[in-house]
Formats: sequence, structure tokens, C-alpha cells
Amino acid sequence: MRAIFRRLQVGRDREDPERGAAVVDFALIGGLLTVIFVAIIQLTLVLHVRNTLIDAASSGARYGTLADRSPQDAVGRAEELIRGSLADSYGSDVTVGESTVGGVRTLEVVVRAPLPVIGLIGPAGVMEVRGHAALPS
Repeated sequence: MRAIFRRLQVGRDREDPERGAAVVDFALIGGLLTVIFVAIIQLTLVLHVRNTLIDAASSGARYGTLADRSPQDAVGRAEELIRGSLADSYGSDVTVGESTVGGVRTLEVVVRAPLPVIGLIGPAGVMEVRGHAALPS
């Protein structure tokens, strides 16, 4: 009786060569899906940071073109908006100047910030965004 039972067990092992493969498949696919998910989250963070910087630069430029404001007020406003929504290091390199866009004199606010590679950590000065506002004639 035991010999028959052993033959059945041995036969089962030989008939199912993929036994245990589900665990390996789960580990490989689970790891791959985790990497893809983290990459999508990081890309979303980069786009959020970029859009926030563009908004702050544009708002600063508009603020600096008001009748009772100076270009330095534009820098202060952009830095204030950036530091209020992102890390302080993102608002440390803000410059202002005049430029011409489409034949119109504009106040240009330039923000240079780190490119977030891992979370908000990344190389400084890699991302550069600009905001413009028409100067009064």
C-alpha cells in the first residue's frame, strides 16, 4: 500500500513541473509593479513642483508690475509663494529682469530650483521656469 502511495506522490511531482512558480511570478511582477508605481508618483511630484514654480513666477511678475510696486517686490512675492508651498531651497534662486515678448515689454521673473529626483531631493538649479507680465507703458 505504501509503495502505491509513493508512486502516486512521485507521479504528481513529475506531472506538475511548474509547482511553486506562482511564488516566483508574484515576486517578480510585484517588484516590477512597485517600481512602475513609484516612478509614476515621482513624475507626478516633478510636474506638481514645476507647475507650482510657474504659478509663483507668474504671480510674482504680475505683482511686480502693479503701479505701486517695484521689480524687487516681484522677487519677494515669488519667494514667498514658493516657500509657502514647497521646501525653502526651492525659493532661494529667484531673479527679475525686463524682456520683450511679442513686441511687448514685460517683467520677467526667473526661478531656478532643484529637480526633484527622489522625493524633493535633487540637483540644484536644474529646473528653470519663467513668468512674464506686461509692463505699463
